[in-house]
Amino acid sequence: MAKPSFVYVIYINASPEQIWAGLTEPEFTRKYWLHENVSDWKPGSSWEHRRVGDDAKVDIVGEVVESDYPRRLVLTWAQPEHEGDAAKTSRVAFDLEEIDWPRGPWVSLTLSHTEMDDEMAGSVAFGWPATMSVMKTLVEAARKAAG
Repeated sequence: MAKPSFVYVIYINASPEQIWAGLTEPEFTRKYWLHENVSDWKPGSSWEHRRVGDDAKVDIVGEVVESDYPRRLVLTWAQPEHEGDAAKTSRVAFDLEEIDWPRGPWVSLTLSHTEMDDEMAGSVAFGWPATMSVMKTLVEAARKAAG
């Protein structure tokens, strides 16, 4: 039986480099996700999705599967208690493609969350669009503020 998957596309008025920073830099992710994404972002490296605050609890862990700055980032995704359990580990890919529009820069960000179990699938349909929408707003505001 095929595992559920979720694909979401959003268009962002920023460069691929600015969006990559929005996805990977802890100083930026804490602003919209209330978590820090922590890794060196090299293939084979681990990564953590840590809460901001005194406890710094890790909610999601995984491995960097692919990292082609600033075009493609692929991660495994699991709750810490399921780390190493293939049945409970999903995969998230962020693909960034520059769009040739006159009022650029514009980037199409395609997020694909695949290989999910039913529990994970139930939580991403709202979570990813909301998270990516807030990230888009903050990245675009940072781009405007930078001039």
